[in-house]
Amino acid sequence: MSRIGKLPVAIPDGVHINIDENNIITVKGPKGQLARNINPLIKINIDNNNLILNRENDEKTTKALHGLYRALVANMVKGVSEGFTIVQELVGVGYKAQANGQLLELSLGYSHNIILELPQEIKVSTTAERGKNPTIILSSIDKELIGQVAAKIRSLRKPEPYKGKGIRFLNEIVRRKAGKSAAQK
Repeated sequence: MSRIGKLPVAIPDGVHINIDENNIITVKGPKGQLARNINPLIKINIDNNNLILNRENDEKTTKALHGLYRALVANMVKGVSEGFTIVQELVGVGYKAQANGQLLELSLGYSHNIILELPQEIKVSTTAERGKNPTIILSSIDKELIGQVAAKIRSLRKPEPYKGKGIRFLNEIVRRKAGKSAAQK
């Protein structure tokens, strides 16, 4: 069996799970509701506050789907009960971020500001303290969506290896390179 797929998913208090005949799982919790279509090769059982996923056969693709769907369902349960937060920091002189509702305005050293419209499922806030790098704080119940948006924001100005300037995740370690050495004569 899949090492990840065979692990049960603990269902916390206040989280309700519904599985309909079309293999669509709906997870409701205090933070919201998420739904996902599950492959028919994967069967879901609920057994005293544990969710167990089983597969129908031992083919290679079915084994891969077993671990995948267990991880996706576990992320759905964690999302509706606790939520997910990603913090990014802007490293560089003059780099700024400002949130206005669902709009995120970034000043990243280009000739113009970049304005991103974020999905309604994501809440965004920014901080700019004196002496510290500006930060962008994203929070959502959908781990897949928040990761995709964070990767899009990071791709606007990736951290470069010489000075380390760019958008990076909080506590991300950027490998630094040595610059040119002076000519020796």
